Amino acid sequence: MQLDVNDEKREVFGDPERPLLWVLRDELNLTGTKYGCGVAQCGACTVLVDGEPSLACQVPVEAVENSKVVTIEGAQGAEVDALRAAWIELDVPQCGYCQSGQIIVAAHLLSTNTAPTDEDIDDALSGNLCRCATYHRIRQGVHLAAQRLRG
Repeated sequence: MQLDVNDEKREVFGDPERPLLWVLRDELNLTGTKYGCGVAQCGACTVLVDGEPSLACQVPVEAVENSKVVTIEGAQGAEVDALRAAWIELDVPQCGYCQSGQIIVAAHLLSTNTAPTDEDIDDALSGNLCRCATYHRIRQGVHLAAQRLRG
C-alpha cells in the first residue's frame, strides 16, 4: 500500500487491517504517536487524517491509503509553532506521554478558532487524557498560543 505520511510517499506491507498506529510506530519508525490504551479512550495516538484528528489505534491502515496522514513529527504551521513555544514557556508537560496527541488536537482547534474559551478547549481536548493531570497547564498553553496567533 502507498501512504502519504507527513507529505512523504511511503510504501507499507502486511495486513491491510492493521491499525495505523502500529504501521507508524513499527514500520515507519514514527514513534511520536503513542500507544496508550488501544481502545480509543485516551487520545495518545491522535494523528491528522485529511486534516481531522483521528485515533490511529482504531484506523485500519487500508482506510488511509488515499489520505494525507500527519503525525506529531510532521505537524507544522503557525498553530503548531505557537503551541510548541507555549508548551516550553509554561512547562506544560510532566511526563509528556500524552503530549503529541494533545498538540495535534490543540493545533486543529486553533486552526478553526483562534480565540477559544476554556469550554472550547476542554471540549476539543476531552478525548485526550493526561495521566499527570496537567490539564490546567495544557489549557493555559492553548490560550497563550491563541493569544500569540492573534498578535
